[in-house]
Amino acid sequence: MASIARCLRVARPSAFSAVIQSPVSRPIGLRSFSVTATNAIRKYTKEHEWIDLSADKKTGVLGISEYAAKALGDIVYVELPDEGREVAAGDAIGAVESVKSAADINAPIACKITQINTLLEEKPGTINQVPEDDSHGGGWIAKVQITEQGVQDLENLMDTAAYAEFTATEGDH
Repeated sequence: MASIARCLRVARPSAFSAVIQSPVSRPIGLRSFSVTATNAIRKYTKEHEWIDLSADKKTGVLGISEYAAKALGDIVYVELPDEGREVAAGDAIGAVESVKSAADINAPIACKITQINTLLEEKPGTINQVPEDDSHGGGWIAKVQITEQGVQDLENLMDTAAYAEFTATEGDH
């Protein structure tokens, strides 16, 4: 099975440039509303997975990015990881299948899977609707316990700004 990043390269870059570069317009006087966890640290991989870490870097939640969810199209099946499994950074922990392709989900850092999002077994399309939501009903894949190696692995990941820059150039590859 291919990684998410490899599956995205198959798609036409022009199909994604409109999504990424489209300006958000809203009526004057209205403010946008967003909720951001104040205690979480979000990092991304080049393979389009994300991880939210608690402030103490002992636990986290992971999933695939909004960019990947849009690129994959309608997700019809999610293979979830096994609870209790210990994985290294880059290990395949599951997979997503869409109407366009299938892709592995890789662990962004070394960790132990402590809980999986069983909602995705019945409603895999939740990832398309809210891919980067780590709340109940969101498109997150797994909750994890971070190992000492996992904390070191964080250095190899991108913050939100670096990931936005990376995805803006993805169509150029």
